[in-house]
Amino acid sequence: MKKIQVLGTGCPKCKKLYETALQAVTEASIEAEVIKVEDINEIMKMGVMMTPALAIDGEVRISGRVPRIAEIKDLLK
Repeated sequence: MKKIQVLGTGCPKCKKLYETALQAVTEASIEAEVIKVEDINEIMKMGVMMTPALAIDGEVRISGRVPRIAEIKDLLK
């Protein structure tokens, strides 16, 4: 099972990324845990300077923008 982390402090873009990630997981029929990481210290530990960010299995893949659903699905393959 994949672990998807949405990194952000709760801004509208961060919430949009969380919803987009959930939709991508559903559409791709992938077993994944999607969690929000809102603690700024945890976000900084992962090396993220711009939110929102998306990490898959602990690796930051996207930072500073909200990707399209199709892009997230490609990253999950």
